[in-house]
Amino acid sequence: MILPIYTYGQPVLREKAKPVDEREPDLKQFIDDLFETMYSADGIGLAASQVGRPIRLLVIDADVMSENYPECRFFKRVMINPEIVEKSRETVALEEGCLSFPGIHEKVSRAVRIRVRYLDENRALKEETLEGFTARVVQHECEHLDGEVFIDRILPIRRQLNKGKLHAIIKGTTTCAYRIKPVKK
Repeated sequence: MILPIYTYGQPVLREKAKPVDEREPDLKQFIDDLFETMYSADGIGLAASQVGRPIRLLVIDADVMSENYPECRFFKRVMINPEIVEKSRETVALEEGCLSFPGIHEKVSRAVRIRVRYLDENRALKEETLEGFTARVVQHECEHLDGEVFIDRILPIRRQLNKGKLHAIIKGTTTCAYRIKPVKK
């Protein structure tokens, strides 16, 4: 089922997500719904908070980016209770967008390499070191689980320059090609 994506201004995007436990209802179906929602919006990552469910769960399929970023080839993950346990000091600034911020793309500086620990969809413990664009996507999605969004990381002047777009998102006057849930008027 395609779920509406919550846009900027929705309180759930600022909530710190709760850990997923064994009693989480319909988790497999919810994971399938997250992938379906992400694909329908042409996204490469989606956190549960972005569809209004503040639990520590995210899905990623970055394979579509593999032509420009070879490390993305076959990079498809379900991450339950992910935790970034290490970040490199080296950073790089690249343009990012976010399905919760339709029409906004800005340069964000992120660690080049991370080590992340999580449970996969079978609840197997995984730990992997990621570099480049895969590390960027995981950092972006993990921030959602902590109630942070990518515009928190851009320069204040760039936030100011996007003020009109942010206001339009909050007002619900932004249009996009996928199903959204804007802030209630």
